Formats: sequence, C-alpha cells, structure tokens
Amino acid sequence: MSEKAVGFIGTGVMGRGMIRNLMKAGFKLYVYNRTKSKANELLAAGAVWKANPAAVAETADIVITMVGYPQDVEAVYFDDGILDHAKPGAYLIDMTTSSPQLAEKISAAAQEKGLHALDAPVSGGDVGAQNGTLSIMIGGEKEDAETMAPVFRAMGKKIVYQGRAGSGQHTKMANQIAIASNMIGVAEALSYAKHAGLNTDKVMESIETGAAGSWSLSNLGRRMLKGDFEPGFYIKHLIKDERIALDSAESMGLDTPGLALSKKIYEQLADAGEENSGTQAIFKKYWKE
Repeated sequence: MSEKAVGFIGTGVMGRGMIRNLMKAGFKLYVYNRTKSKANELLAAGAVWKANPAAVAETADIVITMVGYPQDVEAVYFDDGILDHAKPGAYLIDMTTSSPQLAEKISAAAQEKGLHALDAPVSGGDVGAQNGTLSIMIGGEKEDAETMAPVFRAMGKKIVYQGRAGSGQHTKMANQIAIASNMIGVAEALSYAKHAGLNTDKVMESIETGAAGSWSLSNLGRRMLKGDFEPGFYIKHLIKDERIALDSAESMGLDTPGLALSKKIYEQLADAGEENSGTQAIFKKYWKE
C-alpha cells in the first residue's frame, strides 16, 4: 500500500500531524492548502506541493480531505475538481467533520464515476493527530474501508467501520454531542475547585481516574488550569459541528438540550473574539480572577 501516492487537502492544525504520520509510514504525499505558507514545514519534510485540488486528484491514488466546513468539503469535491479529475478507481476519503447528508451525496457521485468514497471523521484533537492515535469513524463500503486500513492505521489507533455512507459522520455527531455537555462539566468543576481555594493538581488526581474521568478533563482540563487556550480544536469549528448535530438531531425528532446550551455558550465566546481559541477557552466563562 505504501507505494500508493496520497494527496492531502488541508494542512491545518489536524492535517499537519496526519500528513507527517502518513509520511512516516512511507507514503508519498502531495498536498494543497488555500494558504501555502501553512504547508511550508511539510514541504521541507518532503511533501510535494500541488496548485489546486484538481491537481492533487490527478496525481494521487488516494485523496484525503481535512478542511474546515461542509461548504468547503462540497467545494473541493464538486467545484474544485476532485470528482472530475480523480484517477480511475481512486479512493476519496473525507476526514473533515461534515454533514452526513453531504457524505451520502459524495458517495453517490463517486460511485457514478467508478470511484471509492469514504467518510472518516476523527476524534482526538491535535495531540491525537500528532501522535497517530486518532479515533477514526468510517462510513462507506466495507470493502473499501478494509482496503484503506493501512492508510487509517498510519493516522489512528482506534479505527472502526460504522456502516454505509454517512455513518462515519453520524458517529462523529454522537461524539460531539457527548463532548458538548462534558466540556461544560469540566469547566464548571475546575472553576468550582479554584474558587474553593483547592489545590487543583490534587483535585485532578482525585477526580480524573474516577467516574468523572474523561479525555477532556485529563487533557483540556489541564490546559484550562494553565491558562493555555491555544487551539487543538477551534471554537469556531466546534460551533460548526454543533450546528450540524443539532440539525441532524432535529431531523430525527430528538431534543438535545445539553448540546443546545453548549452551542449557546460557545457562540457567546465567539462573539467575544474567542472563535480562534481552543475549545478549552470555555473555562473563561466560569473562572473569575
């Protein structure tokens, strides 16, 4: 599999780590990003620049997209040429957190052209992307997912095939719904501990291994306490995900009040200028000096 050329569109916070791990696994990488300077360190490490998504698709046997918003996904596949310029039999893997309905649309268009499309959003943040320990949730044809297993293993640790096209994105929505309320709980708990005058390191030692434990508490909670609000995952992107999740939930007749509250709080933070901060900046809504 490593002799296959991989094209990667999107060299942001997540994409950079994923690309580096693909290169470590022996894959030849062709990359594109709207802002070329964000790819400079990858180019210095051996990745090859392509001028646009169509040029990536013309060159690569496997095209991976990791862009910002569903409209960006739709643009690179339908407007900027991935579907029209992909090599015969190419594999197209969208790892952006996007709309399940858009994943189904891409899959149908790919099948018409004899291409293989998978939706494979990830969880694990910038740390997971850097360490190659992402959780990858895959939708599409099972045979295609199995064929791409070496590619996924280069980037992730927990790789689960979820079902037909769109299933990966639906799984990611479930993930984001769980995170939404959990982040509120983490911020409130640590703010409470600080206001109570407790030693927060000792508090963390006690609660992170018990029933309250979570990845968000152990990782983002520590960033909160250090005042480190640099993005591993942007607030603006979580708001995007929460909107998709709310729309999907509403279409199924589900009420998700925790998700709605989280979206409201994060939108308030974005309005206050925190849209490019990491999601752990929710702590700022609770902690008062």
